[in-house]
Amino acid sequence: MRLCIPTGSDCGLDAPIAAHFGSAPYFTLVDSESGAVQVVATYHAHHAHETCEPPTSLPAHGVGAVICLGLGRRAFASLQQLGIDVFLTDAGAAGGAVQAFRDGRVRAFASAAACQGGHRDGQQCHGGS
Repeated sequence: MRLCIPTGSDCGLDAPIAAHFGSAPYFTLVDSESGAVQVVATYHAHHAHETCEPPTSLPAHGVGAVICLGLGRRAFASLQQLGIDVFLTDAGAAGGAVQAFRDGRVRAFASAAACQGGHRDGQQCHGGS
């Protein structure tokens, strides 16, 4: 399965997981079986020469699941409509999230855990608080 991990840099499996899906500057895409890695810049990358990659483009990349630290209700609903599963992890880097997925140590995201907004960059939402 192709996984999408929202990350704070373009350092592949070493990239830190972004605190919140919606503000991640990069999506690190990883094939959970082969380990192949692709990094794409999102609309938050702040690089004028990069291609915009909104979440709705994930199916075109073959993504079947997102592994993140948190996301909002609208992003969760959009991913559900696209048929993309969402999992939460406590891993600090993309590689750790992939390994947690392989080991079955990620948790299925529930809408009650969605961020309600009001967070600031660098701060993680915790269950809508």
